Amino acid sequence: MPVDGPNDDIIREFVRGNAGDCAALIPLAGDASMRRYYRAYAPGGPVMVCYDETISLSADGEHQFLVVHSLLERYGVPVPRVLALDRARGLLLLEDLGDTLVEESFPSLPADEAEALYGAILDILARLQSIPPDGSPVPFGRSFDMEKLMFEFDFFIEHAVKNYFGFSAPASFFRELRAEFLGVAGALQRPELFVLNHRDFHSRNIMLRDGRPCIIDFQDARMGLPQYDLASLLRDSYLVLDAPLFERLMDRYYRSAREAGIHSMDRAEFDRLFDLSAFQRNVKAVGTFAYQSRVLGRRRYEPNIASTLSYLGGYASRRSELSRVFELLLECAGGRA
Repeated sequence: MPVDGPNDDIIREFVRGNAGDCAALIPLAGDASMRRYYRAYAPGGPVMVCYDETISLSADGEHQFLVVHSLLERYGVPVPRVLALDRARGLLLLEDLGDTLVEESFPSLPADEAEALYGAILDILARLQSIPPDGSPVPFGRSFDMEKLMFEFDFFIEHAVKNYFGFSAPASFFRELRAEFLGVAGALQRPELFVLNHRDFHSRNIMLRDGRPCIIDFQDARMGLPQYDLASLLRDSYLVLDAPLFERLMDRYYRSAREAGIHSMDRAEFDRLFDLSAFQRNVKAVGTFAYQSRVLGRRRYEPNIASTLSYLGGYASRRSELSRVFELLLECAGGRA
């Protein structure tokens, strides 16, 4: 978390100037973000204040959050409204969506309502992935290319395999593991199939406002396979769906996204690229959780490591190209995958 930034008096002044008197200012617990959030109580109701140092360091029209927010809002993707901006101080005033995450609400919903909620979320995903590239570098100049995918695999090796699992082996082991990761990354290099992706489209980044889903934490959007965001949602580290619901949602997305022109793959190719995408995404997530736990001391992420590793065996059982890399992961994770 940033240690500098505006003090409470400056933030209250920002709120007063844009939403009226600030009766209370409550700092909110952060997640894995480098931004700082507050809930401010104004006459018209609560609003959110975000301090993000990068806003003050970015030229007008170049800040990732603001650029992607404008794009998503323009195409009808539900995101919190930006109410005010103080660029010099790195402050944003945002619509307050409340505190209800899909992760928290889903388990208590009746089965039909839970499925309807995920259907609505898939409709939002299709709307996002249907946004046509306009040539702008953010977000369309960024993609899940080989460099990005291998950075995430290498991050996993460093922070999960070597640090969290404490695994040591001859250099030849790591050369083989990395070669297997290169094969997966290469199979996912299909730029002719790429569409816009949120990049972290899961149950902790979807909030419910009056029962309707709204998307947050979208500033790292980039181009990639349509299966990437789908895997983030349906093979979620935080919320594991039962098999029948997973299959129905897969079927729904496959058909609706094909009808919308998001993809034209046959089902066999679609499912194969889904499993490879989900494998890469889950491995990346384990690396992130290990880093949060061991380097940043945020131990609350450790339970998510086990739930994420539990997916990997299923992909390997269906995809021969993952069988060897799964064997290597079993070895370095001490059989926990």
